[in-house]
Amino acid sequence: MATDEVRKDLRAAVAARQELGQEYENELIDSFLEKLDQRDAQRRGMPLPYAGHPEPARPRHPSREPDPGGLALAIVSVVVAIPITAIAAAMVGMPGVIIAWFGLLGINFARTMARRR
Repeated sequence: MATDEVRKDLRAAVAARQELGQEYENELIDSFLEKLDQRDAQRRGMPLPYAGHPEPARPRHPSREPDPGGLALAIVSVVVAIPITAIAAAMVGMPGVIIAWFGLLGINFARTMARRR
């Protein structure tokens, strides 16, 4: 499935390796692979990678959160809610429980709003 251009580039890389010697082998391989990545990105219509970044920019899946802090905050909120509810209920009663839960909800809501900006 290799095109004539890819074969030509591979032959050139092998010939350069033979001329330059083993000390330039890694650079030659990296250069050849970078050309292949660029061709693949062009063929797929994806943006080309910029210098120093070997991977082409890929669109993120919208349901994946790049910051796992949201999940950590949710877990900590649930774990902390149990003793806070018990303490608030014992000391103040139902109004204390409501205030404690609104505080926990407020913290999670503020974090969600901050992440959307």
